Amino acid sequence: MPPEKTSRTVATLVDQVSKGEIKLPEIQRGYVWKATQTAKLVESLYREYPTGSLLLWKASEVPITREMAIGTVVPEPVVVPLYLLDGQQRLTALHRVFSNHEGAQIIFNIETEKFQNQSPATARDPRWIKVFDVLKGNMVQLAIKRAEQLPDLGMETILERFHALTKIGERQFHMEILEGFSYQEITEIFVRVNSGGRSLKASDLVLATLTARWPGVLGKLQDEAERWKKEHYDDLDITFLTRALAGVVLGRGLSTGAHARLVAASDAELEKGLDTVKRGLQRLVPLLQENLKLSRSSLMPSHNVLLPLIVLLGEWPEDKAMDGDTANGILYWFLVATIKNRYSASTDTLLGQDIPTTREDEPVKKLLTSFGVMTGAVSVTPGDLAGRTVGSPYFFLSYLVAKHAGARDWWFGTEISAIAEDGRKLEYHHIHPQATLTRHTPPYGKSEINDLANLAFISGKANRRISDRSPADYFVAPEVPPLTEAELAPHFVPYDEDLRTAGQYREFLKKRRSLLADAMTALLDKFRPSWLDEHLAATVDLIAGHSLEFQLYQSSWDIGRMVATAKGVGFSWTGSFTMDDFEDAIRQASDQGLSGDIEIAGASAPVTVSNETVEIPIGPFLAIGSIDDWKDVISREKETLLPQSQLPVLSEEPWNGELVRFPASSIE
Repeated sequence: MPPEKTSRTVATLVDQVSKGEIKLPEIQRGYVWKATQTAKLVESLYREYPTGSLLLWKASEVPITREMAIGTVVPEPVVVPLYLLDGQQRLTALHRVFSNHEGAQIIFNIETEKFQNQSPATARDPRWIKVFDVLKGNMVQLAIKRAEQLPDLGMETILERFHALTKIGERQFHMEILEGFSYQEITEIFVRVNSGGRSLKASDLVLATLTARWPGVLGKLQDEAERWKKEHYDDLDITFLTRALAGVVLGRGLSTGAHARLVAASDAELEKGLDTVKRGLQRLVPLLQENLKLSRSSLMPSHNVLLPLIVLLGEWPEDKAMDGDTANGILYWFLVATIKNRYSASTDTLLGQDIPTTREDEPVKKLLTSFGVMTGAVSVTPGDLAGRTVGSPYFFLSYLVAKHAGARDWWFGTEISAIAEDGRKLEYHHIHPQATLTRHTPPYGKSEINDLANLAFISGKANRRISDRSPADYFVAPEVPPLTEAELAPHFVPYDEDLRTAGQYREFLKKRRSLLADAMTALLDKFRPSWLDEHLAATVDLIAGHSLEFQLYQSSWDIGRMVATAKGVGFSWTGSFTMDDFEDAIRQASDQGLSGDIEIAGASAPVTVSNETVEIPIGPFLAIGSIDDWKDVISREKETLLPQSQLPVLSEEPWNGELVRFPASSIE
């Protein structure tokens, strides 16, 4: 049946929402508009600009619905309701304006005819008036009062503009009403309408499909999200849970086509998938809270790292105990994947590799292998922390090391807590205050001031008491109270008196980066499972008596050349390759995850990329390491290069024998 085309006024539509005559089907996402968007919509109506059309559905069978975010209880309608498919944000926003909702305190500037949300400043300015007051109040009385306050505008102009404002309720919205379609068809229409890259994300489209395939799933996801919200894991919301469910059922990350693949999933698969997600979280969250001391999910830079672990733990056999090494291995992977930004790019592709890995034998070992962790212990250096700020995953790690060291608040004396409230609520504090550093001559730059090595975690109360005083002052001030070396040490703040002035700020950063880097490496080592140490020891044993040494020869007038010298029991081999080819291969592996090749000793050598691991046959060795390992090799060789004039005359031959695995981290 072709859609019915009609139109209704804004006031009529708002009234229908109030009476429950327009409802939201379960496939709809939540209300997400900000007050600024609402203000722009009201302004468009005021100026008679186009505001789009609405798409509604007249259902033959009553579907499951979700509440509109209007803040009032809606009665059961006395007529057959319509279900809103497209236009929820606009219609909800307008209802909020017409009902004086606290989230839509839109105001109108009588002088400039601009719209915005209310603020303390505008509340005192007679040029601004709340739209709701004009829509529902006595327009003439309001105009008289404003004319007294704004004599330059005049009564006639004010009345004219108020009258135009009241006309908002008379503006028409064009509507299309669908009838004769099943819930499944309506979901497909909804997805198509909203998948043009402008309205919904992939998770919204997947959720829409799930609600059609599995009525009532939204309520189940809401219950699960509410459970974790009470545990301070608010980020495990419906969107995240939808991603997790799709990950379990599809074995990969989300994509815009995921909703189509979920249509083919059976009810049993979906039910089993949700059970897996719930069971995985029941095991993972306590592991993070208790073993890692991660009490709040908002501290995590990325929540995608949880998805493979949810599958792993959700499908862990009920009758199989988890030993300490496996638990540590899970947390070790979580930490390394976080600081290495595992899912910063190609998220769907990488999840498509990691989730299936969790379903293999020895999944934790294989996750670490695929990430290149099995080729060497992960450590943090002061250089890794240079220039990092609150947006860096190392900032997250700086909180964890302080927490594990038993860092206490500088006012209350209690251990720092990410779930504390009121005056105890955790904040990050500039150890050297911003005001002190900006006043210094010459002043320090913004990024340098906000360096994570200048940030400590203390309560809001302590932060306010310290204010903008220099550590030379507040470290010994009696009202803070005085900060002893024992109180500063768990925060990894150096106690050296000569580092407390703004003039020595860069030296302070250098010293604290060193302390933090050591603590971060120690935390990683704490969770590194013993079998990983055994694996690394076995790797070292395999290369006992073997060595691989690089030397770069480069000058500004010629292409750099890397000379590799491999030695072992009964053999010695030397070969070379251009630095440009080597760098290009590692860059291609890092940026695009693509394999390549370089010419070594006159023969083509494949550069094989598997996830974050790169393998290169170099003479008698198959050198293997993470992308970061290879980048470290390049960086180190550039620092110790020799001039091209010293490049020796080489007699090079390709290696034709067996290859011995050799960790790139052991290249000298």
